[in-house]
Amino acid sequence: MERRKFLKGAALAGAAGAASTVAAPAIAKSKKEMVIVSTWPRDFPGLGVSAQRLAARIDELSEGRIATKYFAAGERVGAFDSFDEVASGNSQAYIAADYYWVGKHPAFAYFTAVPFGMTTVEWNAWIKFSGGQALWDKVSGEFGLKALACGATGTQAGGWFNKEIEAPEDLKGLKMRIPGLGGSVMSKLGVSTVSLPGGQIYENLVSGAIEATEWVGPYNDYFMKFYEAAKYYYTGGMHEPGGGLAFGMNLEWYNNLTKWEKAVIEAACNEEHAAQFEEAMALNGQYMAKLVNEHGVQVRSFNDDVWDAFGEAAKEVFAETRDHSELATEVDDAFQKALRDIGGTMAKFEGTFVNQRNRVLELI
Repeated sequence: MERRKFLKGAALAGAAGAASTVAAPAIAKSKKEMVIVSTWPRDFPGLGVSAQRLAARIDELSEGRIATKYFAAGERVGAFDSFDEVASGNSQAYIAADYYWVGKHPAFAYFTAVPFGMTTVEWNAWIKFSGGQALWDKVSGEFGLKALACGATGTQAGGWFNKEIEAPEDLKGLKMRIPGLGGSVMSKLGVSTVSLPGGQIYENLVSGAIEATEWVGPYNDYFMKFYEAAKYYYTGGMHEPGGGLAFGMNLEWYNNLTKWEKAVIEAACNEEHAAQFEEAMALNGQYMAKLVNEHGVQVRSFNDDVWDAFGEAAKEVFAETRDHSELATEVDDAFQKALRDIGGTMAKFEGTFVNQRNRVLELI
């Protein structure tokens, strides 16, 4: 009897040992390295910190089974080289604003922001529940990429100018950093536009190579010190009413992930997409006050004549974008319909409430 127990125990121990020798290589093999490149400098307040936070969160949520290596702009490739770096498979993912890639395809702009487009809340609804993600997959897929939303900054400022903009004519001949279709609108109004990575804007503004720039909003802009060269800060620009940032992955690499690995990445992106937006909303007010009170920034808003000129130019830009290809037309059709459906309903409810609330608060 004792001999039988011993033999049975020895057999179980042997089986366990064999299992452990088989399982170890399998576990090691399941660990995936994910090299992430970014268009933001390291420790860049707002956008850069958010990107670093996302990379660390993917590693954390996966318990190291997706081992991330994060490279800020210029550490592995230049900011605007991120697209080709990931499409080629040299790295597995980028964190960027997809409207940087309008030279590849103009439809990429719709997956960051377009003139007179959707606010962040509206854009989220389109991407998640009204077919936007499928169209994003279609555009990105043509370049061997898969993108997810991973950040948002809300409605962005109209920009920093070294002079007041009181009429559309004041824009003519101005040298301004503004990418995407918003840049195309400005070009229609006589602005000489350039697209620069965030880390290069300050030096160009201070040197006079550009005379104006858009960036994000008070929280992000405060740390850029644009106020040293441009004192006029315009609120609520037409060019980026909302939208999101992209976590663009090499499609072949993504397709080889397990369902669990894909779910981990999607969860981390959703978490950071919300966090970056909420952080900006929480901090914009206090940093606007610091810009005004500590640095003498003069806050302005574009008047109706300038807004109307923006609108006329935007109409031309959308027509030209649609002429690019059937896919560009498909994306614009879907975007414009969702904008009117979602935005129209929001205007009746959130819009009505916010306008009336702000009016009544002045009386309280």
